[in-house]
Amino acid sequence: MTTTYNCTSDDQRAEGLQHAQRAISEKKCIVLPTDTVYGIAADAFSPLAVTMLLASKGRSRQMPPPVLIPRINALDGLASDVTADARALAQAFWPGGLTLILHAQPSLDWDLGDTKGTVALRMPDDELALELLGLTGPLAVSSANRTGQEAAQTASEARLQLADSVEVYLEGGFRPVQGTAAVPSTIVDATSSPFRVVRQGAISLERLREVVPSVVGVDEPVSEAATTPEAPIEVTEAPAVEDPAPAVSASEPDAPREVKPE
Repeated sequence: MTTTYNCTSDDQRAEGLQHAQRAISEKKCIVLPTDTVYGIAADAFSPLAVTMLLASKGRSRQMPPPVLIPRINALDGLASDVTADARALAQAFWPGGLTLILHAQPSLDWDLGDTKGTVALRMPDDELALELLGLTGPLAVSSANRTGQEAAQTASEARLQLADSVEVYLEGGFRPVQGTAAVPSTIVDATSSPFRVVRQGAISLERLREVVPSVVGVDEPVSEAATTPEAPIEVTEAPAVEDPAPAVSASEPDAPREVKPE
């Protein structure tokens, strides 16, 4: 039975997290808040759970979900060939609104869809999401809405679209802030050289270039970006308090996956 928990109440928060953890272990879908929008989540290592997530959104395997992680050191367990620049971006903007497309660890037993050997990873800056990720481990997460509809900014908005396809709704209030528009994470393809922004969102190109000057904008020629380098800032590791994607919905080895707007 579908249940909504008001996680602004301590009692309901604890009960909701327990129910959500149980639902994930049973290969069911849940809805949770992130720092950008609400996401629909499932066990990243269960092909059945990921299939249910995609079906709930009305998506095909050609639009695989990102994976949310609870801490920055999970990066190396899920991705391979992580360059120094990719690591610097993660350290600078995780937890936060940056999704990195990386080469997936080839030994992992998972099936997120037609990823072409990549995985989109993010560590969200949301206390409730990070607490759940700490209980469940990495989750496949996409924005909590039917494809083509507006991204949900509350669990109640998500329930209007996803209904009984979700076992647990964790209501944590508006995301990011009541009265503001939903802003997705910025997605950077870190498998290309130079890195390219494939979706602009919460982290601006200017901020990215403070860390990696060669990053190319969405519609920007490589030569144009390469001619405006800036001195990189000193980067220190983000606190290990994370995370919960990539996908997202956050959305979306060699050619990078196709990324489409919600």
